[in-house]
Amino acid sequence: MNRESVVAEALNLLDEVGLDAVSTRQLAKRLGVEQPSLYWYFRTKKDLLAAMAQAAMAPHATAPLPTPEDDWREWFVENTRSFRRTLLMRRDGARLHAGSTPTADLDRIRHKMSFLVSCGVPEHDAQMAMLAAGRYTVGSVLEEQAESGPGDGPDLPADLPLIDPESAFEAGLSLIVDGLSPRVTT
Repeated sequence: MNRESVVAEALNLLDEVGLDAVSTRQLAKRLGVEQPSLYWYFRTKKDLLAAMAQAAMAPHATAPLPTPEDDWREWFVENTRSFRRTLLMRRDGARLHAGSTPTADLDRIRHKMSFLVSCGVPEHDAQMAMLAAGRYTVGSVLEEQAESGPGDGPDLPADLPLIDPESAFEAGLSLIVDGLSPRVTT
């Protein structure tokens, strides 16, 4: 048993039972150890959840970084889509990620910000666009994952059109990019 295997098993538990039911007691039982032995790797459940959030983000955290040749709009949209796909890979992925601090990803975030600025996006606008897109994505996935659970979503009035989550996400993402475009100086 090592830190990585504990996190991997914790993510398997998350996928099976959901975030509310994840407990160190259940995790220890699955690993065939006593609960206090988990404290060797994680002092608190909060530390475990942070490690789980970081591990769950690995597909997005290892996606290619932008290059100077990239179009900022295409990159921004694909980066945000990658984030959404990664959150959707895990049951309660948005809830697990919400409120986590991407400390292991700071260099990548700085690279992304520098890329946007080099493309003519004012620094403050680049920061706000990345923050808005991130929060928008987490909120969208949170709603999508809540609707796909027991009960399968809200009862809508018959005259309200049903829009699939991906189309709704894409429409909102376009609004963010379209709102940022006029601020770009080059």
